[in-house]
Amino acid sequence: MHMVNRELAKLQRVPRDVARWQQAQQQLLGGRHSVALASYRDLVRRFPGVDQLWFELGVAASAQLEFELASQAFDRTAELASKDVSTLVLLGQQYHRLRRLDKACACFERAVAADPGSLHARLSMAVWLERDRKLDAAWECVEACLAAHPRNPQALCIRALLLHRRGQNAEAETLLRELIRTGSQDANVNYSSRQLLGVVLDALGQYAEALRWLLEAKALLRQTANIAAMEQDYDRADHRRRELLAALTPEAVRRWRQEDRIEPRPYGLGLLGGHPRSGTTLLEQILGAHPDLLAFDESEAFVQEVWDQIAPMNAPQPLTLNGLNALSPARRAELKRRYYKSLLRDVEGEPRAKMLLDKNPSPTASLHLWLRLFPESKIIIALRDPRDVVISCFFQNLMLTPTNANFLSLERAARHYADLMDVWLRLKELGGFDWLETRYEDLVCGLETEGPRATAFLGLAWAPGQANHQEAARRKFLFAPTYNDVTKAVHSRSVGRWQHYAEALAPIQDRLAPYCKAFGY
Repeated sequence: MHMVNRELAKLQRVPRDVARWQQAQQQLLGGRHSVALASYRDLVRRFPGVDQLWFELGVAASAQLEFELASQAFDRTAELASKDVSTLVLLGQQYHRLRRLDKACACFERAVAADPGSLHARLSMAVWLERDRKLDAAWECVEACLAAHPRNPQALCIRALLLHRRGQNAEAETLLRELIRTGSQDANVNYSSRQLLGVVLDALGQYAEALRWLLEAKALLRQTANIAAMEQDYDRADHRRRELLAALTPEAVRRWRQEDRIEPRPYGLGLLGGHPRSGTTLLEQILGAHPDLLAFDESEAFVQEVWDQIAPMNAPQPLTLNGLNALSPARRAELKRRYYKSLLRDVEGEPRAKMLLDKNPSPTASLHLWLRLFPESKIIIALRDPRDVVISCFFQNLMLTPTNANFLSLERAARHYADLMDVWLRLKELGGFDWLETRYEDLVCGLETEGPRATAFLGLAWAPGQANHQEAARRKFLFAPTYNDVTKAVHSRSVGRWQHYAEALAPIQDRLAPYCKAFGY
């Protein structure tokens, strides 16, 4: 630590070096990752003992898809900041994004070891363990916090979540009501406790009160950000997308496919999309249990390396059909290279699987762009009763983004459903690619039929292990919001869930009716 302080002081004494560091930070924040990385390489060579430089180098390297360099930079940061709880927790989060899960866990453990009395360290560890479904270990972390700080609202909120995960919903309810009654200075606790109480009451069959608490939670969350601006950003992007889709023709999609057939394709590729909460994670786990298929759970590859490069939500100019058609072979090849490199970030060596399956609902909104790059891929769209989808999305506790801001009200959630599924209906109408629709209700009520049907669409024969997919899922860290649900045996308890909230859904039934009809609900 003394060496770090000396090196940092040395750097700070030279205005030119400080200015260069600040410039590198601005380049990193501005998305100019290549030039930022070059600056950080030089800075860490001259000041090798400054942990923050190594950390920022790792972030820049990760953005440039230099994953080994990023990991090495984060390793060096961990050595230099071995007693710094905040840095170790940040490193754990970065390793999580890199999908270096063992290293992520080790960072959280090192943070606890560095300061056993740190609430930040122990609660970060508890959150990680809960995500990894190691509930007993997470409980021990939380109880250690509460032994020293019995009234800490963050620890109490996590304890309530763990009680819910254990099925002790009555105890979770009591704890959450007391936590809400006493109040907290932490806005996140105030929101999360109410949201979780809604989830708990739903599990207990107290549907009217569950909805009331969810509405109160959403109202609080609205106060933490400029939701109106987020909605405007989303609506503008949706308007642009609809204009492009209206201009798209069957001939364009067929031409894309003809062009792709003369270009090398390193892997068989499938996209598993649809609206969030339509059963994509369950189907991905079933398909991913096949020995000849490598499934990717909520990968950021397409969104970061293609969508954000070609048509980000805040782009000054919209993506047009002419712009799609004008993507040169060289540009498409570079985008594909980056996509595959990002997708395969946690795979050692060349994949041996016959088929790669990217499971993520997000690319469905940009399916036209996906088909421009991968028109020969297999597209699976997961369907579920739109009313169940909207209710399920409303129950989620998601990080605020312009897209997720739609789930703060049932009205906007229904609008988002319509927007996303209109993309699918338009592309389905145009045709020219290989697609399959699969219904959540058919899957949970007839796995032995629907599972083999989806597997055969990908060119594979049903494998015995797919029927027991939850066994494999229990051994994996899952990135999807439904990480806790898909490790359980397939059940149909969520089918028709919307009926408990029929009165609340009444004002948006007309909005959803065309999709219920289109998809047979």
